[in-house]
Amino acid sequence: MNHLLLEKSLHPPFPASYETAYFAMGCFWGAERLFWSEKGVYVTAVGYSGGQSENPTYLQVCTGETGHTETVMVVFDPAYLSYSQLLKLFWESHDPTQGMRQGNDVGSQYRSAIFCTSTAQLEQANQSREKYQFDLNRHSPVQDYSSITTTISRLDTFWLAEAEHQQYLFRNPNGYCGLKGTGIVCSV
Repeated sequence: MNHLLLEKSLHPPFPASYETAYFAMGCFWGAERLFWSEKGVYVTAVGYSGGQSENPTYLQVCTGETGHTETVMVVFDPAYLSYSQLLKLFWESHDPTQGMRQGNDVGSQYRSAIFCTSTAQLEQANQSREKYQFDLNRHSPVQDYSSITTTISRLDTFWLAEAEHQQYLFRNPNGYCGLKGTGIVCSV
């Protein structure tokens, strides 16, 4: 299966010098579009991570019983786009304080999460969470943001979602996108 816009395979192998990042920030349709638009992104795909069921379907994930999040895989060229830049985009593009939801999307599959592929990514992600919590706290008198609920862990498995969910907003440009940030800049 190939990416409809970027015309690259959604399956490895990817170029050897490229890295892969995994982000969950609510509904994966809008999140995927956000990342595929970045210069230096080789390919994106949507799928499921962070749960206990093998190869879950969208309908199974939506029950909340599998424990998976709707996740976006981002394969990128670190010579043009750093992991730190992706983290900044992640924090600024959704509200990481909402727990098991993003806006009107409610359920464990919509929780905020970062799944890391290396120790370096894990350290950067944790440091960026601390920095963004500081940024949110600085703005608390103006807007009431609570603590970040984003989970950060090593990637266990990424299960590719069904074909109809891949590049959904490319095929349906007026389709649903609940992606909305806090408006607070991340100082990562």
